[in-house]
Amino acid sequence: MPHRLTRALRVALVGFSALLSAGVVPAAAAEDEAPAPRSLPKLDLTPQILYQFLLAEIAGHRGSLGLSVSAYLDLAKSTRDPRIARRAAEIAFFSRQIGPALEAARLWVELEPDSSQARQTLAGLLVAANRTEDLAGQLGRMLAAEQDKGAALVLLNRTLARHPDKKVVQQIVFQVTEPYLGLAEAHFARSVAAQAAGDLAAALEPADRALALRPDWEHAVLNKVRLVSDSPAQALAILRDFLARNPAARDARLAQARLLVADKRYDEARQEFKGLLAAHGDKPDVVYAVGVLSLQLRDLPEAEKQFKRLLELGPAEPDPVRFYLGQIAEEGKRWDEALSWYGAVVAGEQLAAARARAAGILAKQGRLDEARRLLREFAAGQPDEKVRAIIAEAQLLRDAGRHPEAYAVLEAELAAQPDQPELLYEAALYAEKLGRNDVLERNLRRLIELRPDNAHAYNALGYSLADRNERLDEAQQLIEKALTLMPEDPFILDSKGWVLFRRGDARGALEVLNRAFGMRQDPEIAAHLGEVLWALGQRDEALRTWAESQKSNPNNEVLSATIKRFRP
Repeated sequence: MPHRLTRALRVALVGFSALLSAGVVPAAAAEDEAPAPRSLPKLDLTPQILYQFLLAEIAGHRGSLGLSVSAYLDLAKSTRDPRIARRAAEIAFFSRQIGPALEAARLWVELEPDSSQARQTLAGLLVAANRTEDLAGQLGRMLAAEQDKGAALVLLNRTLARHPDKKVVQQIVFQVTEPYLGLAEAHFARSVAAQAAGDLAAALEPADRALALRPDWEHAVLNKVRLVSDSPAQALAILRDFLARNPAARDARLAQARLLVADKRYDEARQEFKGLLAAHGDKPDVVYAVGVLSLQLRDLPEAEKQFKRLLELGPAEPDPVRFYLGQIAEEGKRWDEALSWYGAVVAGEQLAAARARAAGILAKQGRLDEARRLLREFAAGQPDEKVRAIIAEAQLLRDAGRHPEAYAVLEAELAAQPDQPELLYEAALYAEKLGRNDVLERNLRRLIELRPDNAHAYNALGYSLADRNERLDEAQQLIEKALTLMPEDPFILDSKGWVLFRRGDARGALEVLNRAFGMRQDPEIAAHLGEVLWALGQRDEALRTWAESQKSNPNNEVLSATIKRFRP
């Protein structure tokens, strides 16, 4: 034997020692020890068992996961040890060998029928394998074996969350909950499944039944509120009735505060915040919620106060809080403070946005080279975020009026990633600014080939043609295609109004543009709407529309250019 053990063999022996300490011991030794907490086979440590175990572990560490799974599965069958069956299932699932994983999990359940973890693993694998025909039976057996039926029923939909067909999930949930309809949790599970399947009518009756069986159950009332969220008055009435009986129900009170904000009943919302903080001011989730809701109310001093308080309490995830504090400081033009908060964001979903906003602040301070360097250093350390960083850098250059450099940055990265969707789209828009309409059309048509459901690509190409007053039939077809994909998008509606105007249908254009502007008071929509009003002789209304939009958007190029054309 070589003098030095290979790393893989050393790791395998460590794993084997761990399994020995868990109870795989020779039969003679096992008889002298205290009984195990569960029924385990008494195994003699034979050379064959040792060989198979080492083979499985070393193969796994060397990346030969198929061999590792096969060896572990054979060992589990020969030893009838549930721990080895579990190990086989885990490695098979990790390596996406669903068939062997199912076989190992079934063996694990057979060997350890009282293990809820084994049953849940098998159910999860049946979901992953889309084995609907076996799933209902397995879940039924799993529920029957659970001592706490209510808790298991509440988690039922989570077990099925990865199943792609929500209608099938609904059928399964209704089937396996049939024996438990005396429990509120069974009706709750049915309501959640029906809601996920988009069957709101079928979700309401079990939601009401769950509340009838457990009138003071917070989960049940919050579920009912979600179902009637289209009617804020009804949702608030349900919550107020519940809170009258359960004034300490924290999540229900938070839900009520959110609904008050959504319904623009700001004074009432603030009273709720005060009550929540008085009762739960030391609870990080409550302080966080009040901070976010204060942001929605545009009460920035209160939001800042609560977020700083939250950092003192030590939240599990401080980075979102630091990001919010950076935004508040930035809005107050406290640039150095904002940079400090953004720099303190070190991980998570907010990291890229924090670096982009920090770069934006540096650019506003005239430190454009430093801003670009920050973005490039971030991209070097976070390769998955490189595209976002490149787009942010191009945006900084564009805002500085350096359009050719902005386009060059995007083109350079596009050369390395020619089919990257975001880069194709952004480079197309920048090319248009430089009069490179050939590049715009080539990029957008390629994007449509790659992503035929990308509404923005159809819209951008259609709008570009309409704005240049070219190929208007094709332009309208492209915009109509975009609308089929995103029928309520105000910018696509703006494009439709603009192409109608270009085709001479000013009345039709006015109707569509009014609808778009009602959805979003964007300055470019205002520019188009004003131009159509002017063409229809409604000049005072056009001037009013432009003036009001310019107050909020004094630097918008499209709006300013439109006003200048009509009122030099």
